[in-house]
Amino acid sequence: MADENIALMAHLLRRSGFGASRNEIEAKAAQGYQRTLDDLLAPESQENIEEDLLFRYNPSYWQSAAIENNVQAWLYTMINTPRQLQEKMALFWHMIFCAGHSKIDSGYEMGRMIGMFREHGMGNFRDLIYRLSTSPGMMYYLDNTESHQAALNENYGRELLELFSLGAGKDEELNYSEDDVKACARAFTGWNNAPAYPPFPYGRSPWEFRFDPADHDDGEKTFLGETGA
Repeated sequence: MADENIALMAHLLRRSGFGASRNEIEAKAAQGYQRTLDDLLAPESQENIEEDLLFRYNPSYWQSAAIENNVQAWLYTMINTPRQLQEKMALFWHMIFCAGHSKIDSGYEMGRMIGMFREHGMGNFRDLIYRLSTSPGMMYYLDNTESHQAALNENYGRELLELFSLGAGKDEELNYSEDDVKACARAFTGWNNAPAYPPFPYGRSPWEFRFDPADHDDGEKTFLGETGA
């Protein structure tokens, strides 16, 4: 097999996943570049990773509050999953849509967010943003659980515009205004979690997204030049 084919396939597998053994590279090269690319872009065509070993050797991994168990499970998945691009995209979105265990304090919620990136990270961006905005971990991490109709917290609305979607712009060409930030934050009032914090005395119960219409600001808003409720 030509060395250039091996080198090209090795490059593809490094960039689209987490590397591969020599035998795996040769097998993919024999399969062909286009077929390998098609497989990467259609993760549902690949077998999913078996979790039996995780349960057997690390039974506390399931719905664990300890972040260490979830880190171990994710590293195991990165190394062993046939769906390499899907997992690489989960890591990519985790680095973009930043959230930290230091505040969320729940390995289970962090793992659930990673699972959302894994399942939807290769799909429609609008759908991904919606799912992010109903993620209990993200709502808590960026303080939307503290944003109410009568007491607005702009943190999630600001991060959504500045870091997660439009970007601030450059030079004097701004993509949004402070009024847009406020309107965005108002639109997300009432998007909350249940049960409420704190987790004591027995540890946090799993969160679920909860929309509270009584806490939602349904007044008229002007956002990015468009006006509506």
